[in-house]
Amino acid sequence: MKTLKRDTLESIYDMKRDMLYLRAIISPLKEIIIKLQKEEETQIMQESTNIYLKDLFDHVVQVNDSIDTYREMLASFIDFYMMLNSNAMNEVVKTLTIISTIFIPLTFISGVYGMNFQNMPELTYKYGYYIVLTVMASLAMFMLACFKRKRWF
Repeated sequence: MKTLKRDTLESIYDMKRDMLYLRAIISPLKEIIIKLQKEEETQIMQESTNIYLKDLFDHVVQVNDSIDTYREMLASFIDFYMMLNSNAMNEVVKTLTIISTIFIPLTFISGVYGMNFQNMPELTYKYGYYIVLTVMASLAMFMLACFKRKRWF
């Protein structure tokens, strides 16, 4: 279902439109048949014709019900396709959120230590650069472990 192409979706929409068109044609036939059944007996409309009209009415109702069923099925296909697209989009958003959540604190730390102040105490530490890099890597690993534990990816 992931490879459902745009033309397939368009054909589903076309079929749904056709079902609406058919229903618009078939629905008035029920009213016409009912009126014909109530008609008084004439040369054209005889008592024996009512049997055929009842049969015709049953067929029209059956066709109308079939059209409704097909319309619902087509709507379900469209809903299912939209759900698949929504799930795929949610996965992309989740991945981007995880990446952002990891890099925002790292960006903050590198921004603080990227300032050009002369009296920053950490600047005088011999291993200050390596300590900050270790803290940043540890923070990223800790967040990744938390995300894995929560099964976010």
